[in-house]
Amino acid sequence: MTNRQHRPAPDVVVVGAGLAGLACALDLSAEGLRVDVLEASDGVGGRMRTDRKDGFLLDRGFQVFNTSYPQVKKRVDLHALRLRPFTPGLIARTSSGRVRVTDPTRRPGDAAQLLPGRVLPARDLAALAALTARDVLLPAKRLGRMTDRTASEALVRAGLSPRTIEDLLRPFLSGVFLEEGLETSARFLHLVWRSMVRGTLCLPSGGIGAVPAQLAARLPEGALRLGSPVAEVTDAGVLLADGVERPAASVVVATDAVTAARLLPGLAVPDGRTVTTYYHASARSPLSEPTLVVDSGLAVLNSCVLTEVVPGYAPPGTALVSTSVLGAGPPGGEKTVRARLAELYDMDTSDWETVAAYTVEGALPAMRPPWPLSRTTRFARGRHVCGDHRATGSVQGALASGSRAAREVLADRAAARTPRT
Repeated sequence: MTNRQHRPAPDVVVVGAGLAGLACALDLSAEGLRVDVLEASDGVGGRMRTDRKDGFLLDRGFQVFNTSYPQVKKRVDLHALRLRPFTPGLIARTSSGRVRVTDPTRRPGDAAQLLPGRVLPARDLAALAALTARDVLLPAKRLGRMTDRTASEALVRAGLSPRTIEDLLRPFLSGVFLEEGLETSARFLHLVWRSMVRGTLCLPSGGIGAVPAQLAARLPEGALRLGSPVAEVTDAGVLLADGVERPAASVVVATDAVTAARLLPGLAVPDGRTVTTYYHASARSPLSEPTLVVDSGLAVLNSCVLTEVVPGYAPPGTALVSTSVLGAGPPGGEKTVRARLAELYDMDTSDWETVAAYTVEGALPAMRPPWPLSRTTRFARGRHVCGDHRATGSVQGALASGSRAAREVLADRAAARTPRT
């Protein structure tokens, strides 16, 4: 491998090899620019990584992959990921027992469960249908220009009853937004709802980390530098933690929000949501279907048997259960979670093995209203910043922000070459 001191100086340095940084680097490289991607860790993907341990695939926090995102359709070879789908619906554990909600357009056999009064009152069914139709049929740009309010307010204004919100929608959306109050932007709610109805929620057979790995494989040879933490963005380019300077006319900071604020003093960033995911192994699957289970009591955000989605997430004969909770975990930690899982799945969990636990700080940006769904990546002359915290907390948001950064870098470079009259 070429020694970094003797490599040609890049046109652009991209700091961070998460989805935003990879998208930006690929777009700039496609336009003929020399790009260095400097990643502090030992792998690509940022928060979207998968570890391998004793035959298990362990995503760094529970994540799903949505096939409907425009940036995903544009950039990702879905067939190569060997995607396996979740059931189009969920099971909610409420005070009155288990409630199953599915999309009857995809599972006609379950349509009877959505008859008025069976799961939802007729009024709520009509309100949910109207909300869904609007979010699916209206252009995404129009949804993004709607008057913003909290997701909680939007659900009430849509005509949904308190019981439906508390038993079904709050438990489910708390796992999407990583906050219980549904204080997240209604604009993001509508885009999320649209994407879930239009797309399929899946997992790659090789783990969620297969997505950024596929993108990184398309970078020009030598462009990616792992184990290269950046200490400072300078006037001339960047200074690495080992003291090596890397000059570049353009620098794109594509890190998490906290790191971006450190590298670009004065940058305003949102606070982040923290989530903890526990992985348990069981000799018997507690649920013989690839369906998400949510808890109306909010003791846990959600749980699912990953091996019902992708059998290869665990060694043969073993079920792998993923369970997420808000923050760094409840009082009592894993024992409290295990006890609640016994109630959710109606089975003894005392012999389940704890495989791993991941606490992910800044897993999502806190997207409080009014939240712009996209914003400029320009920070200063020749300095840009991108990431989901500059758009929406999603795969689409990260990729779109990286794409916008590339466009704005190219536009700024073109403008700098244009003679002034």
